Parts: sequence; C-alpha cells; structure tokens
Amino acid sequence: MNRLRTSSQSPAPTPWVMRMAPYAPPEDPDLVAERAEIPVERLIKLDANENPYGPSPRVQDALARYTLYHRYPDPGQKMLRSLVAEYAGVSPDHVLLGNGSDELIDLICRIYLEPGDEAIDCTPTFGMYRFSTELCGGQSVEGPRTPDWRVDVDAVRAALSTRTKLIFVAMPNNPTGNREGEEVVRALVESGRIVVVDEAYVEFAGEPSFGDLVADYENLIVLRTFSKWAGLAGIRVGYGIFPPGVIRHLWQVKPPFSVNLAAEVAVRATLEDLPYLQWNVQRIVQERERMASALSGLSGVHVWPSTANFLLVEVEPMPDGSPPRSAAGLREHLAARGIAVRSYSHARLRNALRISVGLPEHTDVLAAAVRAWSETGRRP
Repeated sequence: MNRLRTSSQSPAPTPWVMRMAPYAPPEDPDLVAERAEIPVERLIKLDANENPYGPSPRVQDALARYTLYHRYPDPGQKMLRSLVAEYAGVSPDHVLLGNGSDELIDLICRIYLEPGDEAIDCTPTFGMYRFSTELCGGQSVEGPRTPDWRVDVDAVRAALSTRTKLIFVAMPNNPTGNREGEEVVRALVESGRIVVVDEAYVEFAGEPSFGDLVADYENLIVLRTFSKWAGLAGIRVGYGIFPPGVIRHLWQVKPPFSVNLAAEVAVRATLEDLPYLQWNVQRIVQERERMASALSGLSGVHVWPSTANFLLVEVEPMPDGSPPRSAAGLREHLAARGIAVRSYSHARLRNALRISVGLPEHTDVLAAAVRAWSETGRRP
C-alpha cells in the first residue's frame, strides 16, 4: 500500500497573507457571560450594533413556511434585485446582492486591486476595508479624519498615488457615528478613483441615501445592508448600487449562490413589513438620543454625536492628582456587570468605546454602571 508522503512543513501562503493581521470581531458572548458569572441570556450585548428588536415577525413566519430549501437560489437574483431596487429607489440593473456587504467589499477589492495597489481608508473606520485590501495583496493607506471625525478631503487627496485604485468611506462612519454631506462624496469622486460609500447605518441617519448619485458617476459605489435596520445580521445579506461599468465585472466573479434561499425569503418578508421596521428604527433613534443624554451628564466621559445605532464614548483625561481612568478600565467594569461593549486598537480610539443602542432597560443598566464607575474613580 502506498502511503501519502508528508512534509514537516506545509506549503506557505502568499507573502501578503503572512503579513496581514486577522480581523478582530467582538468577543465571544459566552466568554463575556462566563467571566461575569451570568447566563449568556442575561448578557446585555451592546458590542455589535445589532438591532435589539430583531427582524420582522413576518420573517420568522416566512422562513418556517417555506418548503423549497432543497433547491438552489436564483443566481441572477431577479426577484430580489427588483424588490431591493424599488426600496432603494434605483434601477434593478444597478443592484447586486451579496452574502452581507462584506462579500461585496471583498469582490470589489478582488477585481480592482493587484499586489502593491492601494486603497485609502478614512480612518478610524470599519476594519473590513483594510482586511479585504490586504487579502488581495494591496496596501491600505490612511486618510486620517479631522479631530471631530470629519472626512478630511485634503488628507485623502494628499494620500493619492499612481497605485491608488479605491477610496472607502463609511457614511455614517463606524465607529464614530457621523455622516458627511453630498459635497464630500462629489469631491472624493472627482479624484477619478473608485469611491465606495458604505451606508450600513443610513436608515438611522434621517437623511437620504447617496444611492441616486450612482447614475451620475462611473466611479461611485454605494453599499447598504439588511443587518442593522432590518435585524437580519445573522442571515447575511447586503447589496450594492453600482454603475454599469463596475457591476458587469462583479457578475463575472461573484459566486452564483452566495445569497441563499433563506436570505431571499427573509428579504421579501422584510420589504413587506416596512412600517413595522421603520417604527423600530425610530425607537432606536429615540433611544440613541436618550442614551447620549444619560451618559453625557456623567463626569469622565465624552459622548460624540451620532447618526447611527451606536455611540462613541471617550474616556476623558482626569485632572492632576486624580486617579487615572481608561477605556479599558471602563470596559472591564461594564463586562463584570454583564454589559458587552466594543473597544479598538487604533491609536485614536484606544481611550474610546463604541456602545450599541439597546432596549430602554439596557440603557438604564448601562447608565447606572457608568455612573458607578465615574463616581468611584475606578482605575484601569
């Protein structure tokens, strides 16, 4: 019998994979709950910008009643593109759906980046732009935001080079929560590079999408998702609004069945129940403002204005002679009380936490915990 020969060393991946750091997701909720010595069901999970009200009840009913899961989904997404286009107010010819917006970010990088090419991120921002850029062997270049987190168009222009192919910008930005005006989008597009505007949180902003601008430019892409406003984060379905010259290349490389039948059923049921979901969005926006007001009244923290479903909370420096405080210390204080929030390693965010909007009772527990931390001067 011939035996498979084995080597003491497995084949090496590409050099850029060897160099890149893995994406850092929120911590496993089971581990957070275990450290807090509570059942995971009691964990107040404010670290992933999930919709606390969940999907429309029609989604769960539709998923339970559907009987054709043994079949493959439509690779051309005809029905889905028509429904989504009507919701977004664009032509179906401009729409393509993916397994979450993450898949579309990955595909955009694959079709435009060669090793050594560059993509600009308006940092600090969503980490998947860097991750997908580096996975293709590209270089992620920072276009630093201003001190109040605005997109610095001059900084982006200064970062441009002959290798720049893409510019990523989240509107509203994750994790700072602020949104830019149309003039910023148009200024970025004038660079001649492909500009990817990520509108994952636009439904919470109270302002129109920039999707209708795609018809004006051949180098503008707008990405949106059902994860946040529609409560379908676990289903994984996002979509993009693309100009014709871009979308035809995406159809070339997109896996045919990445948007599964469960996602198709869930999207259809979602778009049949818009009044209910839009009411939930308004409840989240109102709770965002209540949470901001509750936290802003506490010493030791600064709450940044937000147009998303989360707040960026910075721990402020203490006066001389006061006990030092840090975002890491506040995060540990909250985790010990069964509240999970998001921290970051980016230099400008090391003393900040992103806190998702939860239910009203979650806000009450959070505010009480932050108040206790503030009053005791808890050390990191």
